[in-house]
Amino acid sequence: MTLEQLNHWVSTRPTLADALGIELTALTDDYLEGRMPVDGRTHQPMGLLHGGASVALAETLGSVGAATKIDPTKQACVGLEINANHLKGVRDGHVIGRATALHVGRSTQVWEIRITHEETGALVCISRLTMAVIDLPQAKPQA
Repeated sequence: MTLEQLNHWVSTRPTLADALGIELTALTDDYLEGRMPVDGRTHQPMGLLHGGASVALAETLGSVGAATKIDPTKQACVGLEINANHLKGVRDGHVIGRATALHVGRSTQVWEIRITHEETGALVCISRLTMAVIDLPQAKPQA
């Protein structure tokens, strides 16, 4: 899929990514990148980027990245586990996430997602996402 097709897939129906303003910005063979605003949608009560918003960005990027490594007519990717270390607070601007595959196997994938502040480049969060690759039920022939 192209970057344009992936953005359309992520934002054409009501999704968390759409509600948080997540936009996919780069796709290569090695990584998927996206950005998210740091504003009222993504703040916690103290006016900082909410850790849950960072995790939502990480899981969105890792999940979409994983989907680019399979045949979506035969398989799907679902999250098994995610962890995140929140390293620096951010109050405004945008954060950039870059998801890189560490392992792409037949039944699992492991992705690292590094989130940085767009303006300063400071590392805000680092996350690791494990995905299960499942087979889709095959359509039964009509008799």
